Amino acid sequence: MEAQPHRSVTARELIADLTARGETLAVAESLTGGLVVSALVDVPGASAVVHGGVVAYATPVKHTLLGVSAALLASNGAVDPEVARQMAAGVRDALSVDGKPATWGISTTGVAGPDPQDGKAVGTVFVGIASADGAEAYELHLDGDREAIRHATVSELLSRMSSTVRGRE
Repeated sequence: MEAQPHRSVTARELIADLTARGETLAVAESLTGGLVVSALVDVPGASAVVHGGVVAYATPVKHTLLGVSAALLASNGAVDPEVARQMAAGVRDALSVDGKPATWGISTTGVAGPDPQDGKAVGTVFVGIASADGAEAYELHLDGDREAIRHATVSELLSRMSSTVRGRE
């Protein structure tokens, strides 16, 4: 598969911004299955910033590894804005280094297809961004096949994370 220039540029900029600020990042992924952390670690110097990534593809793993509320998962399913927020917040602690949580946690959860999930249409995606100040979730409605939705999720999340970091300057 050929590299996607837009995604690489955004990842490169994000790594540069976080490095300059002395901040770190942890990633929790569901529908993207490791694509986010892969885009980040493709950038030279990413090891100074990226604590790691958790692929919590199975719904119960979101609870056991990331601390997402079991009651929330049971009532709303995995495709939910609060799940994205809790995944992003939980991965900060789950991937602590020397007892220190990552500065930022980011997450993806949604439906890449081919079938709807938890009553949500294909292309319904939530991405989360968390810091010590709290967590936000963003709803995306993406078009295309499974691969297109997964790659668009990566691009959208990295772009939103980059804007969030730059907005704190």
